Amino acid sequence: MAKRDYYEILGVDRHADSEAIKKAYRRLAVKYHPDKNPGDKSAEEKFKELSEAYEVLSDPQKRAAYDQYGHAAFDRRTAGAGFGRGGAFHDPFEIFREVFGGGSMFDDLFGGRADPNQPQRGDDLRYDMEITFEEAAHGCEKEITVTKPSRCDVCGGTGAEAGSRTRTCATCGGRGQVISSRGIFSIAQTCPHCQGAGRVIERPCKSCRGSGRRETTSTIKLRIPPGVDTGSRLRSAGNGEAGIRGGRPGDLYVVLHVKPHEIFQRDGDDLLCEVPVSFVQAALGAEIEVPTLDGKTTIRIPPGTQPGTMFRLKGKGIRNVQGYGYGDLHVRINVEVPTRLNSAQKAKLQEFADLCNGKESPISQSFFEKAKSFFQ
Repeated sequence: MAKRDYYEILGVDRHADSEAIKKAYRRLAVKYHPDKNPGDKSAEEKFKELSEAYEVLSDPQKRAAYDQYGHAAFDRRTAGAGFGRGGAFHDPFEIFREVFGGGSMFDDLFGGRADPNQPQRGDDLRYDMEITFEEAAHGCEKEITVTKPSRCDVCGGTGAEAGSRTRTCATCGGRGQVISSRGIFSIAQTCPHCQGAGRVIERPCKSCRGSGRRETTSTIKLRIPPGVDTGSRLRSAGNGEAGIRGGRPGDLYVVLHVKPHEIFQRDGDDLLCEVPVSFVQAALGAEIEVPTLDGKTTIRIPPGTQPGTMFRLKGKGIRNVQGYGYGDLHVRINVEVPTRLNSAQKAKLQEFADLCNGKESPISQSFFEKAKSFFQ
């Protein structure tokens, strides 16, 4: 099935700025997060789709590549949760090589074909990891298990038995490709006998069957720095696929996805927390406890505090991932109106209402003064 447009997935315009993209992702990620939709495969797939779209559109380079080439710019990456092959951007010229089979005419135009006998670097790998809000804020250590092609420990990556020699492939003459003519075009394809290597091993290694690589499972330790957010990528050098013919291994890229928090909302390095207070506390003033990432602290709200009033706790936000200090915690006051009153409480409130003359509520008084013209 064709992949959906990333802008359509996030519900934003193609000219949307980074802030609009971030807000759209967070809103939809909360809605479709697996923790809020247990057992709902549809929600899980939508969450994976959102994460993939956000990873591309939140990165200026990737977004530019996507705007120019669409999904073809990333068709070698494996999207969604789990483990897959990835790496750098797809070379747009590689699209033509794949379509036309790497023909000799194309190779002549762009500098010729690389020697098939030279060592080749292994592919990069990608692993999607979900972490908690606290782990992202404070940093942590994680272990992941990956299965990947690793250098064969029997032949040392050569693909040959001890003492075995290699000879030039008789099918392609050492070029690694066979060329066939189709009308005015010459089409080059990978040699089916030597698989593009240009040489054939007389006695292939029995352990890896001549490939020089074997599938192995390994455990990798990762240190996640404090301050990371959804879309952050960690690079584990040399932990990708083993190279071919002794080439150096690729890298492992771990893409992070942070679970939404029940209390805190994040905006860059700042945090937002909404704290309910009673109307008595708001009217008379009070000391209230508010949560922080490091525990709880106390703030003083003055008498007459209105709903939506914000208090700023400096340095109580997220540590900057680059080490540039901490963000702030913004506490929004939500005045809670009681919903269950007994007769005595109702009588006291009515007594209070009878004592009011309007001056104790200047905001309401000002509003109705301005609205008088609408009631005439």
